[in-house]
Amino acid sequence: MARFVELRRHTDNDGDVLTPDGVAAALRLGAGLAGGYRVGVSTGAQRATQTVGCLLAALGQPVPDGVVVEAGLRSEREDRWRAVAKEADGGDLGRMLAADPAFVDQEAAALGAALGRVLERLGDGERALVVGHSPTNEAAVLGLTGELVAPLDKGAGILVTEDGGSYRVETLEP
Repeated sequence: MARFVELRRHTDNDGDVLTPDGVAAALRLGAGLAGGYRVGVSTGAQRATQTVGCLLAALGQPVPDGVVVEAGLRSEREDRWRAVAKEADGGDLGRMLAADPAFVDQEAAALGAALGRVLERLGDGERALVVGHSPTNEAAVLGLTGELVAPLDKGAGILVTEDGGSYRVETLEP
């Protein structure tokens, strides 16, 4: 039973709102998505919800379960993430893990559990489109699959395939 989560980073923003360029980028990206999504998922941040809305609007396909919020995909410790990124000289999760392993491990476990809840919503062959943030998207993948992935550019993504309890992770370009 294979299930799929397409996990993308929001597009260009100013604070918690997409910029006009961010809206345009999300619309362009959405027009080229694979589609067939059962559900769209946001972290609850406006920039993530706005991105998933633009992606799905441009795709122009029905999404039977609509757009929902999985708040567990957004860390409550964003300030600590920024501090660890500064300590690690950037947003590479591997370097952040070396800078503060206890913090990253704890956050990855919680974020991975939330990503697992998204997968649990899906039946065999179904897909979800999730829009979140970096480095927490990468931490969610680490927490769920044990795989360390490179930092995501805005609009880029990761396809997580779960099949019988095994995971495959693929990078998706914007």
